[in-house]
Amino acid sequence: MESEWTEETVQRITTENTTLKQRVRQLTADNRSLEERLHATRSHLRFQDRRVADLEAQIADSFGGA
Repeated sequence: MESEWTEETVQRITTENTTLKQRVRQLTADNRSLEERLHATRSHLRFQDRRVADLEAQIADSFGGA
């Protein structure tokens, strides 16, 4: 089968394969970056949720103690 391929066809397939490999590497890096940002955002939201809960408790204490 390989003997039926022209040099031009082999070169085109090789170039497309290289391009696809580069695209996969870029998408993998993009995905890693987005996962890191998602992790950081979730952590920040957990912190904010705790802060809101603390403030709600302070408000409840100030009204309960008055």
